[in-house]
Amino acid sequence: MILHKFKTQADLDRAAADLIISVVRSKTNAVLGMATGGTPVGLYKEIVKTYQQGLISFKEARTFNLDEYVGLPVTHPESYRAFMQRNLFDHIDIKPENTHVPNGNAPDIDAECRRYDEMLYQQGPVDLQLLGIGHNGHIGFNEPDTELSRFTYKVTLKEDTREANKRFFNSLDEVPTHAVTMGMGTIMQAKMILLVVKGQEKAEILDRTLNGPITTQVPASLLQTHPRVIVMTDCDVQYKVSH
Repeated sequence: MILHKFKTQADLDRAAADLIISVVRSKTNAVLGMATGGTPVGLYKEIVKTYQQGLISFKEARTFNLDEYVGLPVTHPESYRAFMQRNLFDHIDIKPENTHVPNGNAPDIDAECRRYDEMLYQQGPVDLQLLGIGHNGHIGFNEPDTELSRFTYKVTLKEDTREANKRFFNSLDEVPTHAVTMGMGTIMQAKMILLVVKGQEKAEILDRTLNGPITTQVPASLLQTHPRVIVMTDCDVQYKVSH
C-alpha cells in the first residue's frame, strides 16, 4: 500500500481525479470501477471540470459500479445509477452503453449477479477500482462477517450501514435493506485500487485497514494482500506496516 495524506479535501479530490484521468489518458479504453456515496462526489466534480476544459475524453472508456440497492427504482434520486448520471456520466462524453451498474430490480437477482460477473470477466480486468470505506470497514457493500463472498452477490445491509445512509433519505424506513455488490474476489481482481478516505472520524477504521490483522470482520483489511493499492486521505493516520 502507498499512503498519501492531504491537508484539505479539495487537494485530495484533485489528486484522486488526476490519478483516474491519468489511467484513461494512458489507456483510452480503460475499464474503471466506480463508487458512490459522499466520498467520490468532489473528485467526480474535478473529473468533469477537466473534461469541460477539453483535456480528457471518455469516449472509449468503460465503467463498472461496485453496487446498487435492491428494489429501489433507477429513477429514484438515491439509486446508484441516478447518482452516477447526476454526478458524472451526464457531464462527460462516455457512451451510455459503456456504463454498467448492477440491476437491483432484476426479476432474478442471483442471475443478475452472475451476468454482472460475466461482463466483468469479458471486459476486464478493471484497470483502476475506486473505493471508499464504511465506518465498519465495509467496501462496496461487503459487510463485516465470518466469511465474505468472492463474486457479486445480494447482501443484507447491516443496521449501522443503513443508519449511515439514512442522511440520503427522508427516514431510515426508506433505506433499502438489501443491495447487490461486487464480492471481495471481484474487487481484488482490479489491477490497481484507489482507496479514498475522508474525515477524521474514519481514522480508526483506516488504521485498522492499514495496520490491523487481515480479517473478514474488517473487509477493507483484505486490501493489504493486493499488490497495488493507493490510499488517499485527509485523516491523521500512519502506515506502520513495512513490506
